[in-house]
Amino acid sequence: MLNLPISWKRFFTTLAISGCIVSSIPLISYAQGGLTIFSGVNRENILNYYLDYNGKRKARDRYRLRISGKKLTGGAAKFFIKYPDYFDGKFDTDRIEVRVNRKESLPLREVIWDQESQIIEIDLEEPLRESRRVELVFSGVRNPDVGTYYFHCDVLPAVDLPIRQYVGTWIISINP
Repeated sequence: MLNLPISWKRFFTTLAISGCIVSSIPLISYAQGGLTIFSGVNRENILNYYLDYNGKRKARDRYRLRISGKKLTGGAAKFFIKYPDYFDGKFDTDRIEVRVNRKESLPLREVIWDQESQIIEIDLEEPLRESRRVELVFSGVRNPDVGTYYFHCDVLPAVDLPIRQYVGTWIISINP
């Protein structure tokens, strides 16, 4: 065993612990749906999402935007996704799906991407009348530059009252 003075032992111990901490930072930064402290959105209005290809800047990705069944008490006839004006990504409207319980893909009447108003409107062929968990799947998305983007979701319920209702917000992070 090396006979080092106490100060050198402390130095090497500190160096080893620091190395472990620094090497774990990249793993922490790739977490999705992580801790959001000061978002300006009420905690109960934050929706879950998943990016299949880790949200790398300017790369292709698949967004899985999830809505709990508790949020869709009146069902849904249309979904409206509003994104910020500084979002410079691209959507492929031919590759957007609405899935129920992550399996069954619902038929769509049309998908309208209004780039000027920064909104995507998804019109279902048949309204979803019951409250079920829904996943909006956007395949072939070209990610924007690095940053945090707030996607707000409104729903036109399947009930007789044709008024859009706010469902929640996805806080999407794009990494370098």
